[in-house]
Amino acid sequence: MTTVNTQCRLAARPAEMLTASNWTIVEEPKPIAAEGQFVVHVDYLSIDPAMRTWLNAGRSYVPPVEIGEVMRALGVGHVVESRHPGFAVGDDVSGIFGVQRFAVSDGTEVNKIDTALAPAPVYLSALGISGLTAYFGLLDVGRPEPGQTVLVSGAAGSVGSIVGQIARIKGCRAVGIAGGEEKRRWLVEEVGFDAAIDYKNADLRKELKTYAPDGVDVYFDNIGGATLEAALNRLAHGARIVLCGAVSQYNDTPRGPSNYMQLLVARASMTGFVIFDYAKRYPEGIAQLANWLNSGELQSHEQIEHGDVGAFPDTLLKLFRGENTGKLILALGE
Repeated sequence: MTTVNTQCRLAARPAEMLTASNWTIVEEPKPIAAEGQFVVHVDYLSIDPAMRTWLNAGRSYVPPVEIGEVMRALGVGHVVESRHPGFAVGDDVSGIFGVQRFAVSDGTEVNKIDTALAPAPVYLSALGISGLTAYFGLLDVGRPEPGQTVLVSGAAGSVGSIVGQIARIKGCRAVGIAGGEEKRRWLVEEVGFDAAIDYKNADLRKELKTYAPDGVDVYFDNIGGATLEAALNRLAHGARIVLCGAVSQYNDTPRGPSNYMQLLVARASMTGFVIFDYAKRYPEGIAQLANWLNSGELQSHEQIEHGDVGAFPDTLLKLFRGENTGKLILALGE
């Protein structure tokens, strides 16, 4: 095993779209565990749209990544050294390990995972934050009822693709919005959405009239901007909007919905949602998601890219270039 710890650190805050100048790749000696600590060999990194918001200075739901700091990232790996009574060498674990080959931890917010039940990448997908975000965001905030129409933007992404499946499990009609004909077909033919709209090659408002003729009861928003405005114009009476993300705004000047008064017209609600508020209920969500996976009602879709730590910046950009389907993961090679 290498004794070098390669890290990706934030070099400068991005103004708009990320570039190579925002990052620096450094090498340090592999960390050594002190009493009460253990060292994790990071095998897989979760690549998430929210990472872009973590780079901005200012008020957010988590502190920003500081200049010179290792980029924050969820990951899974295995323990290679331990002086901690609760973790042994060989344990498979998940946690916020950062974009680096090795991470040292005292066990805070680190969980053991059972790779005999599901492969390690699934714990970053359906059994990880993506699955939990879909689960609690849809069921607790969206509160869908059987027979209702659930509209999902960013439907081909890690969260959106699971939201649509849970909607179907709950007896709802799932309609997805994604970019490109290939993603549209994938959502319907493989993921199981009732319908999907390719926003790049269609009139979104016209398509929503076709696929949600009685209006949208729950809109799970991962995109914001013009897509949110189109959904606002198609709300059913008493609709619920779940504000999960706004990936269309992350590299541009934020744009608020000009037609927000449609909430009044439809007697609808729009609620912001952050998954970390549900931390105490994670075991509940993971148990139900695992049951659905085991029964075949839910599928976990991962797009795994292979590379070293230096591949992280370009892998992250795949999200904003629309080059991913399902959960985007970076598998770290030696």
